[in-house]
Amino acid sequence: MNKESVMALLAEIIDENSGRDLVSAGVVRELGLHQDRVNVDIRLGYPLANNGEHFAKTISEHLENNPEISRASVNISSKVMPHKVQEDLKPLESIANIIAVGSGKGGVGKSTTAVNLALALQSEGARVGLLDADIYGPSIPSMLGVKGQPSTDGEHIIPKEAHGLKVMSIGFLVDEDSAMIWRGPMVTSALQQLLGDTLWGPLDYLIIDLPPGTGDIQLTLAQRIPVAGAVIVTTPQDIALMDARRAVHMFRKVDVPVLGVVENMSTHICTSCGHEEAIFGHGGGEQMAEDFELPLLGRLPLTMEIRSALDEGNPTMMQSPDSSVAQSYRKMALRTVGELSVKPRSMTLQMPEILIQN
Repeated sequence: MNKESVMALLAEIIDENSGRDLVSAGVVRELGLHQDRVNVDIRLGYPLANNGEHFAKTISEHLENNPEISRASVNISSKVMPHKVQEDLKPLESIANIIAVGSGKGGVGKSTTAVNLALALQSEGARVGLLDADIYGPSIPSMLGVKGQPSTDGEHIIPKEAHGLKVMSIGFLVDEDSAMIWRGPMVTSALQQLLGDTLWGPLDYLIIDLPPGTGDIQLTLAQRIPVAGAVIVTTPQDIALMDARRAVHMFRKVDVPVLGVVENMSTHICTSCGHEEAIFGHGGGEQMAEDFELPLLGRLPLTMEIRSALDEGNPTMMQSPDSSVAQSYRKMALRTVGELSVKPRSMTLQMPEILIQN
């Protein structure tokens, strides 16, 4: 047994979150051999605080299945790195990665997905912020159960905190019943101020919940805000898929990498009997992902639990963290940042990073 043969064994193990094997993903940091014993140090590019131990066990068992290895000791840690953004933009100093959550149309559960995506990443050990960029219809404050004017330090806005997340929204600055009758330039200026004037502090991920469509906000984000990747949310319904396809084309035209597709409301689960039914159709998100050669990041159900949790300002990831629904959100979140972790890294941003021991 030598290092080359051990690396060949590691190349047989696929990380379900990144979709790559351990060797091609570049996560094998150190490899030690002493007779028939092996020590492997794996450093992932995304947080995995909850399942790191299980993943390490999977790797060690695979190695120990080889008769020439009597014992394999595997250590897994995580370090989130800044990734490449649009060519003519520079990453923000304190934010490693901005992930935009978009959709081609409203009513597909995009904001619900963004909120639970952010909370799921936080539960894995990442430093996470959430920006509500839906100027016309800000819903994030209500979903997170937080309200009131944010404070300032004289120069910057101090983001509100909700369930451990740093959160900013125009909804904190205007009356919740006010109609935002603004033209495009005012909307785009507001978005840039919400992002640039907020004292976020060091973040591994800032999740931006975009308004539906492909209008001013989306173009401003693509042209002026350094985005590491975008997530497209759709339902299986044909009309939603048509608009979601437009969103993919838009992001690709403006050089924003699309990390994948989330099929929301994939099935409806009856509260009374537990019967599961694909009321919006079946397989639409998967087919769209296949057509664009993108990963399907997750299929999320439509349940009463998700709706009631958000109405109470206590999202599913916080209210029922061990439920099957929360596990679906967690799996989707890890698949999202796993996909990002194998994208090209930024060569211009140096910021404080944390090593997450799993």
